[in-house]
Amino acid sequence: MDRIKTLLLVGGKIHDFKGCGQVIEDILRADGRFDVIKVEEDLSALETVKITSYDLLVFYYTVGEISDAQLNGLSHFIAQGKGFVGIHSTADSFRDSPDYRAFIGGYFVTHPRFRQYQVSIVDPEHPITKDMVEFTVEDEQYILDYDSRVNILCSALWRGKAMPVAWTKPWGKGRVFYLALGHNPEACRQEGFRILLTRGAFWAGKPAE
Repeated sequence: MDRIKTLLLVGGKIHDFKGCGQVIEDILRADGRFDVIKVEEDLSALETVKITSYDLLVFYYTVGEISDAQLNGLSHFIAQGKGFVGIHSTADSFRDSPDYRAFIGGYFVTHPRFRQYQVSIVDPEHPITKDMVEFTVEDEQYILDYDSRVNILCSALWRGKAMPVAWTKPWGKGRVFYLALGHNPEACRQEGFRILLTRGAFWAGKPAE
């Protein structure tokens, strides 16, 4: 199979998008199934004329504003059968856009202190999480408001309640995978993050069967 042509788009405020972007790029390149082009800060890469040639968008971004042309390009790209992977603060981007929130499947509400916590596997039959067992991470846990229709793959406890760590959802003919892990480069280097990222990216970006 040809490698999946992947646009890695990183940027925004608050998080170290340069450091995280480099780790994410390294992980995808080392996997061997992805042909990666990385773009920093330039949301115009989402416009239809620029994004069409890719199979997959991997997105690490925080806050900011998205134009109608950019959101339409992104939405139509996935709806036509392409793939999307949103990492960590992707759920805290473009806060004034309800359409973007609907596309992702949820949004950031708050987070406890950066700490070690356990991630449990909710859907052990999904290709992304198959044969995985619970694991521990040191990361910033995102507390999220989310659409109950998303397929939750992993979760972690917060105040006694299970909170999603990863989910999938359809968007038209395409696939959306959201991964809440990845606050900083160190968090992105953890084994659980690497496994979920590479499996999620392949699931989202591979040609429809």
